Amino acid sequence: MIGNLKLQLIAMDGPVAVGKSSVGRLLARSLGFSFFDTGFMYRAFTWKVLRVGISPDDVSALSQLANKTRFDFVPCQEGYLSVIIDGEDVSSDILCPEVEGKVSLIARVAGVRQVMVTQQRRLAEQGKLIMAGRDIGTVVLPWAELKIFLVASVEERANRRYRELLEREEKVDYNITLADLEKRDDNDSHRVISPLKPADDAIIIDTENLSLKQVVDRIYDLVVGLNG
Repeated sequence: MIGNLKLQLIAMDGPVAVGKSSVGRLLARSLGFSFFDTGFMYRAFTWKVLRVGISPDDVSALSQLANKTRFDFVPCQEGYLSVIIDGEDVSSDILCPEVEGKVSLIARVAGVRQVMVTQQRRLAEQGKLIMAGRDIGTVVLPWAELKIFLVASVEERANRRYRELLEREEKVDYNITLADLEKRDDNDSHRVISPLKPADDAIIIDTENLSLKQVVDRIYDLVVGLNG
């Protein structure tokens, strides 16, 4: 852990399954920071949308629901922050296929994103935070002292997600996993509101042939450099 760290906020962006959560958690532990993956916030809200039965195409109803929803951020193990939605912990439900299949559609709704950004900025006020997502460096925290954008080919990311799902003992097909990531990439990159792209001053790290530790070490060195 670096003592007397001047840097307070690290924005970490990149496409789905590029390893943002794994990198962010390990880096946060090394720095003594908190870590929050905004994707879990969107998934939690998607879970609520499916629960109340609102169509992902009903933009007005989705925006109204987002404004009525209470989001709380609670610390879990080793500085990781979990999101509680309307007082309920739904962390065990938000990785189900139904949520995964709808989250990118709901996340592109302007009214939903406005609510999420406001809540995420509120969380960032505490400082010493690594926040991961798709638009952290460009929209949510453009003033973050360090902006990282992780990349890897869609095939490599599909392999990672495929192995992850197998470890959870879920029934999975690689080709379906690949097609899902390609669809998610297209939705994230071409949405009108907050499209997935690196900030102008983001440092792009290709994780294709790097281990988790190598990626974390590279970012840690950047933090050390900024602190000097």
